[in-house]
Amino acid sequence: MKVYLLGAGPGDPGLLTRKAEDVLATADVVVYDYLASPKLLDLCRPDAEILYVGKKGGDHTLPQDKINELLVQKAKEGKIVARLKGGDPYVFGRGAEEAEELLEAGVDFEVVPGVTSAVAGPAYAGIPITHRKYASSVSFITGHEDPTKAESALNWDALAKSASTLVFFMGMKNLPMISRNLIAAGMRSDMPVALVHWGTTCRHRSLVSTLETVAEDAVAHQFKAPSLIVVGEVVQLRDTLNTFERKPLLGKGVVVTRARHQASSIAEDLAELGACVYEFPTIAIEPLADMTHVVAAIEKLPEYDWLIFTSVNGVWNFFAELNAMDKDTRALGGVQVAAIGPATAEALEEYGVIPDFVPDKYVAESVVEGMLARGAAGKKILIPRAKEAREVLPDELRKAGAEVEILPVYETVLAESGSEEIEEAMEAGDIHCVTFASSSTVDNFFKLVKPEALQKYEGGVKLACIGPVTAKTLAGYGFTPDIQPEDYTIPALVDAVAQALGPKK
Repeated sequence: MKVYLLGAGPGDPGLLTRKAEDVLATADVVVYDYLASPKLLDLCRPDAEILYVGKKGGDHTLPQDKINELLVQKAKEGKIVARLKGGDPYVFGRGAEEAEELLEAGVDFEVVPGVTSAVAGPAYAGIPITHRKYASSVSFITGHEDPTKAESALNWDALAKSASTLVFFMGMKNLPMISRNLIAAGMRSDMPVALVHWGTTCRHRSLVSTLETVAEDAVAHQFKAPSLIVVGEVVQLRDTLNTFERKPLLGKGVVVTRARHQASSIAEDLAELGACVYEFPTIAIEPLADMTHVVAAIEKLPEYDWLIFTSVNGVWNFFAELNAMDKDTRALGGVQVAAIGPATAEALEEYGVIPDFVPDKYVAESVVEGMLARGAAGKKILIPRAKEAREVLPDELRKAGAEVEILPVYETVLAESGSEEIEEAMEAGDIHCVTFASSSTVDNFFKLVKPEALQKYEGGVKLACIGPVTAKTLAGYGFTPDIQPEDYTIPALVDAVAQALGPKK
């Protein structure tokens, strides 16, 4: 039995330490806070017990003494417990109190420090908390004092005269008092002050003001908790060093509707541009229950002239069955291979197969044109694909005289619904775009979200389609895409979303 007090970092999941990641991957129980990124829970074991004990604005899911009891109880059940705390456990995280309780109960524990928001939040806002020219020291201060107390526990005179950068945690409610006390203690009223809200996350934003006006500016610009208050000359560097806030999609909510195992690439690309990504897999990819026909087709591969792959999923499922039969790419022999686009071609290359043909435009019609130019008429063609798919490609090839056999190797099914979260986020104005990377994602999206529910936000929520085929499917539900790239690829779709939602040049 053991409890790990883990620092979750300031919000950007990429700032989690490697050691904390290792602990999450092995823990039996994970107890996490409000400020810990939910994305970190993806690192946990699928069978781990996940318990939320967050505290937000005075609303305590579980009081601190009960959290302490929970940690002791779970550890004494013989379990490895990961206590995931925002920032660093020992920087205004009450980690020391939990450690003392564990010691008293005879429970072994270990602290895994995290990146504190006091350093990371200002850094992402372009504010170094120390600088040879401006500040040689820094003070971390709680702003959570009761303003009605007769006497403050803080030495305001020392803080005002120290020439340190001052970073206040949990101080937004007391911002007027903090400003008043510093000015009364002798700090000049035009001292630069920055507010950093949800630092390092996709919701990150910052504001620069002065000690005299910051409380009013905070109200005017709706800065609330969780926000850091940074006081000092270093704040002057914010406009020069602030690169994070120039990300084109920062603060924009974008829904990704791809299957969960395929969503990572587009989600990562959008997140890198600053977007708040909502993964809403409308489809799930499943192998067929009966693969007898696939086995039979693979056994007679030498009889075919061409293999045409129309999706990455087709590649993965076809080669999974090939490998299950103890065969490799040698089974393809002299068969020529075509891929409908660069992503499919890349998937083939992972198996050591370089396609003989990839069309310039990544739709079935262009594949037909290119195949006919390569003498496909009269040839025998095998198309591994989804159980249900458009028939344009096989139909047109047959019209040209090719002998075409469809080989279903997987099926797309409706994913588990998470529509409540998406609809709530749209209602709150947090979603700015929904992306569709295939016709099946459109069809299944509207099985989970009623078209009339989306119509309420027409204009406010933009719809992005990867290409004309997907756009045509969307039109069947009464919608026209606002965004559609010239190249029908995921990278082009991401670029088009960034151009549409980003700052206008």
